[in-house]
Amino acid sequence: MAAHARNDVLAHNIRRLWPADRNAVLDYFMRLDPETRASRFMGNVSEAGVRAYAAQAVTAEGVLYGAFVDGALRGLGELRPMGASPSRYALGPCAEAAFAVELAVRRRGIGASLFARIARSARHRGVIDLHVRCLSGNGPMLRLAAKHGAALQHVGSEIDGALHLARPTPFSLWYEGIAEAFDFTVAVSFPNREIAAV
Repeated sequence: MAAHARNDVLAHNIRRLWPADRNAVLDYFMRLDPETRASRFMGNVSEAGVRAYAAQAVTAEGVLYGAFVDGALRGLGELRPMGASPSRYALGPCAEAAFAVELAVRRRGIGASLFARIARSARHRGVIDLHVRCLSGNGPMLRLAAKHGAALQHVGSEIDGALHLARPTPFSLWYEGIAEAFDFTVAVSFPNREIAAV
C-alpha cells in the first residue's frame, strides 16, 4: 500500500525545537517534495528561499515543534504571533500555526499530534484565537483543522481556520513548563535520540 494511503499511526515523538536543531530543520525543509513545500509556503519558493527561511526559523519569534520518527525530523509545526508579542513568553491574543509533514509519513497521526501540541503551547502563551491558513486545495490541512474544531472561512483562494482556545489552569501551566524543560534537555543532550514524549 502506498505511504500516502496508509492511516495506521506511526510511532513518533513531538518536542520543541531549539537553536541546536537548526541543521535538522534545514535538512527537513530541503527534503520536502515540491507539492508539500508549495502547500507549506502557500506558493512556490526557490531553494535559496527555503534555505533562508530554515536558517532563521528556530530563532524567529514564536516556537517550533518537531515530530521525530526513528530519530529523524519528519514533521514540523510552527506557532507565530499575529502582531507584536507582549513579552518573550507570551504571544498575545492571536497567533498563527503552520504545519508540514513529509509525504512518506503522512496520514499516520503526525499532523494531529503536531496540531494538538501547537494548540496546547498557544493556550499557555496567552493565545485566545489560533489561526491556521492554507490554500483551499489543501485537503489534509482542512480536515485536520476541522477535526480540532476550527471554524473555516474562505478568503479568496485561501482558507482561514480559527480555533478558540480555553484559558490555561495552574496545573496545565506547570505541566507545560516541565514539558518545555524536558524538550530543551533532549535537544541539547540527545538531539537524534528517540525519547518518549511527556
